[in-house]
Amino acid sequence: MSAAELYLSSDSLHPIDLVETLAEHHAWDFDRMNEDQIAMAVEGQWRTYSVTLALSPNESLLRLVCTFEMDPPEEARSALYETISRANDMVWSGAFSFWESQRLMVWRYGLILAEDQPAGIDQIDYMIRAAITAAERFYPAFQLVAWADHTPATALEVALAEAVGRA
Repeated sequence: MSAAELYLSSDSLHPIDLVETLAEHHAWDFDRMNEDQIAMAVEGQWRTYSVTLALSPNESLLRLVCTFEMDPPEEARSALYETISRANDMVWSGAFSFWESQRLMVWRYGLILAEDQPAGIDQIDYMIRAAITAAERFYPAFQLVAWADHTPATALEVALAEAVGRA
């Protein structure tokens, strides 16, 4: 069943209500933090990712943040930042960053909502899947740079090869 079939008409539904429906449909653990925010645990191949979606009605923005823990050694941080920059050049939507104080690798994406076309359930489902796909694609490269002393260019060959292999 497609995500759209979960609701016959989702135009009048709150985007976070749609996310909650998706979480239930996919059997993801979730916590509805408030009316405008939900956090979920989404299992990937490499690890479980924390995915949070929050609605900012004042900015008409649905923000997705996908995180996973990462505590690279201090000496690997500059190579990690270069890897993040190169990875961001390889993607067209969203961006990675490293939140050093929280020790989290982060994928962020913001969907600007139009008043006459609110986010639909298929679009939100695609946002979540795209975030997990990006995290899964680049996770090995980040690990190779942080823990195996690979150069950013060499580590990112893994991400590129994986993408080519799935096409």
